[in-house]
Amino acid sequence: MTSSTSLSFSASLSKSDPLNSPVLIIGQVKNLQKVKFRDISCKLEPRVTEEVYLSALVALHPSPTDSIPLYLNLATIAALPSKSSRHNSASSPHSITKIVKSATFGVNEYIVIVCEKSDVFASACAVARAFPLYSRKTSKPSSVDSATQTVPATVTVEFIIVGESENEGDLSLTSSDLQTLEAAAKGIRLTAKIVDIPCNEMNVDDFLMEIKAIKNELGSVSLTIIRGEELKEQGFGGIYGVGKAASVPPALAVLSHTPPRATETVAWVGKGIVYDTGGLSIKGKTTMPGMKRDCAGAAAVLGAFYTVVKLGYRQNLHAVFCLAENSVGPKATRPDDIHTLYSGRTVEINNTDAEGRLVLADGVVFAYRNLEASIILDIATLTGAQGVATGKYHGAILSNSAEWENLAFKAGLTSGDLLFPIPYCPELHFPEYASAVADMKNSVADRSNAQPSCAGLFIQSHLGFDTPCAWIHVDMAGPAYCGERGTGYGVALLATLFGHNTSDKILQSLSETPKSCSNNEDRSCKRPKRF
Repeated sequence: MTSSTSLSFSASLSKSDPLNSPVLIIGQVKNLQKVKFRDISCKLEPRVTEEVYLSALVALHPSPTDSIPLYLNLATIAALPSKSSRHNSASSPHSITKIVKSATFGVNEYIVIVCEKSDVFASACAVARAFPLYSRKTSKPSSVDSATQTVPATVTVEFIIVGESENEGDLSLTSSDLQTLEAAAKGIRLTAKIVDIPCNEMNVDDFLMEIKAIKNELGSVSLTIIRGEELKEQGFGGIYGVGKAASVPPALAVLSHTPPRATETVAWVGKGIVYDTGGLSIKGKTTMPGMKRDCAGAAAVLGAFYTVVKLGYRQNLHAVFCLAENSVGPKATRPDDIHTLYSGRTVEINNTDAEGRLVLADGVVFAYRNLEASIILDIATLTGAQGVATGKYHGAILSNSAEWENLAFKAGLTSGDLLFPIPYCPELHFPEYASAVADMKNSVADRSNAQPSCAGLFIQSHLGFDTPCAWIHVDMAGPAYCGERGTGYGVALLATLFGHNTSDKILQSLSETPKSCSNNEDRSCKRPKRF
């Protein structure tokens, strides 16, 4: 079920022959030019001479990328875009992933990344996105002896770190740095795997098994699960209402990391709709395929939680998974039904295909009320309109905190999981949910009026627009997948955005500590009062 390709990272170049172990060298031209042939010859000789290498280097003209074979297709040098716009990552991660996908073979091979030290993390994450874990393809018949077993392939990513000047400080990577890259790569590939697996293999039960596996691996975290009728009894009308028609009952699951001496509580809430038929407001035959990906937000939370806890997260961190299958059946929610959510507010259902906001509303209120989180981030494949608003590469960021909005935008540029702000204006947009018989409807009246913002505001409305906590909403429906594969979007973003709370040097160097947390005077770092 899983790929036999493993990833490893190295701080130095090992000797290899392209004939036996193909090699792909990637970097911006300006960085490639800083590397002497003698420093990279161990990956190329005896197949590639210095003359051939230097000729290829001169011939590179990226527009936006370029590649030149050095020896058949077994040794290749590839150039990244020379410049990045202000809304793109300087590391060009999307180009790295695309190049790696097109120029690697899935055998024992090497990828050499030539970059500045600040781009190492994003570059490693970009490589990880190119090697999905899930596959149900059967092996091709072979005339080879049946006793012959397929040997798992290892792709080794090696780094050459260059600086802006020769006088720049230490450019080497430590063993701790490599562990950081391995943890992030594992988190990304885990997230993409969950997104890729179809619902007949990744229902709510299966997702809970993935959560339990991470709990067992980390060891120091606790797990809480509320399921089925218990959700109804405890007032989780959103999660229960969405998932009650499915044969596998819905669940709210929480992984909790509570280290001693923690002074702050953060909650990440992920939308985990393992399949979205649209419910009785059913999707069409062309729009339903691919809805296995509607759990990408919860998958990102799981991958990111693994990564930062593995790297020494020092504050309280709760990963909240809102898991359900939006199915059709005798128990399915009907349009016109009214549900009471965990907040106590009532919602008139006018579109059963607007289900993600219902489960997330329960999740964020649980994070605030029960977990006492002062910073709540929800992440979801929430709206198709996000792709129209910010595209396939940039998730949409909506927040009641200008500081956190700005920090998230910067973390997107640094990590390669790009974000762009959308309007935060409850007084103009929330009236779209007006209902004559309930506190609100679950779908807007005017679908041309800032849909991604409206969808996010529905979630925050259950916290209250005057909530004292910092609330951050990420809609990543577009960047959650590329082609027919999950991207693992969100893992690098969350690890970078909250990296200041870890003991990891790379994440600390990439993450900006909120000023409100450093002086502890802003509302976003104080424990909120209970409802």
